[in-house]
Amino acid sequence: MRDPDGLLARAGVRGDPARDQHFLVDDRVLDRLPTYLEEVDADTSHVLEIGGGTGALTDRLLAIADEVTVVERDRDLAAFLREEFADEITAGELTVIEGDALEVDLPDFSASVSNLPYGVSSEITFRLLPKKRPLVLMFQQEFAERMVAEPGTAEYGRLSVSTQHYAAAEIVESIPKEAFSPPPAVRSAVVRLLPRDPEYEVDDEAFFLRFVKACFTQRRKTMRNAIRNTAHISGLDEPDAVVEAADEELLRKRADAVTPAEFAELAALAAAVGQGDDDA
Repeated sequence: MRDPDGLLARAGVRGDPARDQHFLVDDRVLDRLPTYLEEVDADTSHVLEIGGGTGALTDRLLAIADEVTVVERDRDLAAFLREEFADEITAGELTVIEGDALEVDLPDFSASVSNLPYGVSSEITFRLLPKKRPLVLMFQQEFAERMVAEPGTAEYGRLSVSTQHYAAAEIVESIPKEAFSPPPAVRSAVVRLLPRDPEYEVDDEAFFLRFVKACFTQRRKTMRNAIRNTAHISGLDEPDAVVEAADEELLRKRADAVTPAEFAELAALAAAVGQGDDDA
């Protein structure tokens, strides 16, 4: 395997915290990351990596995948990857896409392993989750804990509900700051996300997610008040009609105690009685 420090030296770059660049340089962590796909027998025929950097993780993904696609927005790093992995590119094993992962066309990948740029980790994750593919992604520790949080805990919130709507989420490893160059300000964590269908029905996914977002903007209020106070976010025309029709016990809860299934139940009710008559 290529030495991460050697790759940094050949690339002639140093990480830049101001640009959200923290290169993972710990060999042991790099070696473990692909195994989190192998443990669940995930399809590794075409692995997507967001934020390839100098290719330390790319190198390890090439060892387990038939094909790897790397998205790298930094022009110089993308050029380095094309030079460093020229043989793998020629062999059809690697594709380097230069561009922003939020804007480029993504390939039909089978799984993703990525050390995400933390500043846009949420946006990238919610671009990947609807693809319903196994994901092994690196986040700030606090963000990861919110992704996997259970109802009734301090960490539970919109991120928890939205993430778990798409996938079973599990923190598989906590990473010390010293594993990166330069070290970030906080610890990191690896989250494995395995696609699954939720245990509830959602007819309008966009409205469900918007309704959850709205309610959590008033997480310290009861659901009764949260529904009434956030109609401008959720898009409800008749929030009072929703409150009148909803279960009283559920309305007394705060958002951080409401399960995803209960949110789905409320969102379905809100869509049915609270959105007015579009034909009026």
